[in-house]
Amino acid sequence: MSTRPSPAAPGAVPDAAGPPADTRMWGRLTALHAQVEGRLATVLQRRHGLGLSEYRALGLLAEAPKSELRMQDLATGLGLNQSSVTRLVARLNAADFTYRDLCPDDRRGVYTVLTEAGRARHGEARTTYEESLTAALDEAATATPDLVPLLAAARASLG
Repeated sequence: MSTRPSPAAPGAVPDAAGPPADTRMWGRLTALHAQVEGRLATVLQRRHGLGLSEYRALGLLAEAPKSELRMQDLATGLGLNQSSVTRLVARLNAADFTYRDLCPDDRRGVYTVLTEAGRARHGEARTTYEESLTAALDEAATATPDLVPLLAAARASLG
């Protein structure tokens, strides 16, 4: 067996210098994402009895025309697979936050429709979500100062 090192990929940084900039940046972003998502999930569950995906589903439905979405559109909007969305919607239905409705044009199509109770719960949780998100991002920037330019650029890009 050869002990000769394999050639580095084009643009790769040697091991002594550490991982390439994109790898370091992506690692920081995924760590930030996990930290913020964990905080949001905890606060929404404790204060409003909602999981993070449930909150986001209610938000998508609140913004949708007629407050309804096909199951596959809800799955796409949440970044979940069909099975996960089916379980999620079952929980929302059990809590009377949504109900299922058949598509009048295509009897195979199923809609999830937001109820007034679902709209109210989302509205109650929205301020908590927004305040917790801002606080989590601000705390992350304080703890990891090299995130400050990234967060500032992201915030500025949205106006």
